[in-house]
Amino acid sequence: MRVSTEVADALSSRGAVVALESTIISHGLPRPDNLRIARHIEAAVRDAGAVPATVAVVAGEVRIGLDDDALETIASADGVVKASERDLAVVAARGGSGATTVAATASMAHQAGIRVFATGGLGGVHRRASSTFDESADLGTLGRTGITVVCAGVKSILDVGATLERLESLGVTVVGMGTDRFPGFYLSDSGFTIDTSVASAEEVAAIMRARSELGTDHAALVVANPLPVAEQVDPALHDRLLEEGSAAAEAQGVHGKAVTPFLLEHFHRASGGESLRANVAIILRNASLAARIAVAAAP
Repeated sequence: MRVSTEVADALSSRGAVVALESTIISHGLPRPDNLRIARHIEAAVRDAGAVPATVAVVAGEVRIGLDDDALETIASADGVVKASERDLAVVAARGGSGATTVAATASMAHQAGIRVFATGGLGGVHRRASSTFDESADLGTLGRTGITVVCAGVKSILDVGATLERLESLGVTVVGMGTDRFPGFYLSDSGFTIDTSVASAEEVAAIMRARSELGTDHAALVVANPLPVAEQVDPALHDRLLEEGSAAAEAQGVHGKAVTPFLLEHFHRASGGESLRANVAIILRNASLAARIAVAAAP
């Protein structure tokens, strides 16, 4: 694992650093816009006073903080695999390049000493998981990794209620930024409540400090940051696309970890650009909020 000089300097001076995942760059956004948007995400972190640390595997090396050449590789090269925590060693040993998921990013960032991480939406329990036992590796990693994750809830294509139950069982603390409703990624409100609402980045930082002092920071702190209602995908359009995409996945025999990218691609293709617009708005807002939290949490 190699930490960039900029990130290492910020960590050594106990400055504000925000980890960023790279799966959104390689698998979540269309080319060639993905590289431009990746740079905007890093700029959003800098504009709020923190140092961005995009995480990826590049030519067999886990990198914490990417230079522009590495960022372009992850955005543009063929053969960049989607790498969860379990895949990192395989990709590294083979000298490959991989874009890190929430699980992989959280794990590597935590090992590097980074306390705050921004992503779009978490993985979670898949629909019909009672028969398939299909849930994202994100959940297990968050249950054992004491990092603060800013997200727009879990992807609305998942079983949100079951995911919240699993997060509770795993000891993951969930708070809503300015809301007591759990967001559903493209949707501002998933239909489920959150026990705790916070009003500011400073309040999140105070919770982080209290968790550290009490020794209860063995699992993640999830900060759910919903899109404003005016910026969400129209709920009727969302529900129609989800129904159509799920039927297409079933008809084509798409199962397991392939379901999420399949459905997201269907949303991108069939929503007339609406899901892409919302996706970009989500990650930029989360990057900015994560940076403000990191600044507030810095000594």
